[in-house]
Amino acid sequence: MEIKHELLKRCVLFTVEGRIDSSTAPDLQQKMNGIIDQGNFKVVVDLRGVDFISSAGLWVLVNAQKKCKRFNRGEVVLSGVSQRVHDALNLAGFIPYFNIHDDTAKAVGSF
Repeated sequence: MEIKHELLKRCVLFTVEGRIDSSTAPDLQQKMNGIIDQGNFKVVVDLRGVDFISSAGLWVLVNAQKKCKRFNRGEVVLSGVSQRVHDALNLAGFIPYFNIHDDTAKAVGSF
């Protein structure tokens, strides 16, 4: 799995590629927590390059959402979600917790 992050004017953009499973999710969690702990509560996660996400990966996204939404400071927005990842989010019942956009520009523009 490859994780890149970019500080934009309105938010932080994470671009994730590869599989998010129990072996790679801790790395994603560490990087996201590091950025959020620095006071960046508006986060876009581009999942275009993700072909698989496990329950461990889903919990990383949910926990990041909880941290960002605490005290109404921000939120985690998802973009480029494949049908397979969308199905996993839906199966776990997490669709209502995330604002999901097809395009990364729209996701960034939502802030």
